[in-house]
Amino acid sequence: MGKRLPYTPNSQIKSALRRLWLRSRERASAIKRDKYTCQRCHRKQSVAKGKEFKVEVHHNINSVDINWEELYKVVRKYLLVDPKKLTTLCKECHDEEHKKI
Repeated sequence: MGKRLPYTPNSQIKSALRRLWLRSRERASAIKRDKYTCQRCHRKQSVAKGKEFKVEVHHNINSVDINWEELYKVVRKYLLVDPKKLTTLCKECHDEEHKKI
């Protein structure tokens, strides 16, 4: 087993963002709006054994243009910060801290 990194690797951030997208309400709404049907070939999603066919959601904006390095920087700047900038609190004290802001 390899040595554990002191920080979250970019691959894990990307994987978490993908899981978020796959479970998002926005994605589910688009699929429901289009009645689980491909908008190009009009084939409908099926889970019938031997006839499985899944539809996916495509971003009309070019998702290839996502600047992953910039996204990683933002996640690290605001969420995955240095442990020195973190404090462990119980739920009640944590709620009080947020009320101060």
